[in-house]
Amino acid sequence: MPEVPRMDWPARWVREQLGYELRDQALFSAALTHRSAARSHNERLEFLGDAVLNLSIAEHLYRANPQATEGDLSRLRAWLVSSQPLAETAAQIGLGEVLRLGSGELKTGGFRRESILADALEALLGAVYLDGGLAEAQRVIRALFAERLANMPETDDLKDSKTRLQEHLQSRGLPLPAYEVVRTEGEIHAQTFWVRCEVSTLGLAATGQGLSRRRAEQEAAAVVLREILETVAGAKPATRRHHE
Repeated sequence: MPEVPRMDWPARWVREQLGYELRDQALFSAALTHRSAARSHNERLEFLGDAVLNLSIAEHLYRANPQATEGDLSRLRAWLVSSQPLAETAAQIGLGEVLRLGSGELKTGGFRRESILADALEALLGAVYLDGGLAEAQRVIRALFAERLANMPETDDLKDSKTRLQEHLQSRGLPLPAYEVVRTEGEIHAQTFWVRCEVSTLGLAATGQGLSRRRAEQEAAAVVLREILETVAGAKPATRRHHE
């Protein structure tokens, strides 16, 4: 469980972890307060910080990748600022240890929860923006994301399985795959889907499972794509294969 914040919280922590000298202590106190802990919490700052973060990362990617397409830039931005990398960045600076959480969230480990950490980091960036302006917020963002910005993957590696399968087939003049929901289970608000992906011209088919139709389609497409690539790599003719 996180330690009780010190009397100079949050000024000292912000200085140590962000290299920023805050002016409005109340603003940062709100940024580091979850809605479960107090009426003055970080949701509005999260909204603002999300916009500042996306603008800052988008501008950096635009300037650093002059040949990239809009789709490439969007995939890179998502890789940088989706919930998981935000939560990982928040954990690296010990954000969960200084968050104010209600007793219920503390008992259930809320200070480690991905969504809470990601939201709190966005709120913190919103506070920096209001307190110090856009240039200062961008400086903090560049510092926090320096390692990720320096080690970005190839954009093709970020494409989802359905997109990669579609592009692979189109490049060879083959028809697009067909997707069919073959089964569903569970209540409407908590369904599990089974979706079949078939590339009839290659005699390949697979069934994927997921908590949404899209996830099931992605899983099925990934299996079919892997079969195609393995066939190409092995220089052997495709035979009808099913992963049902």
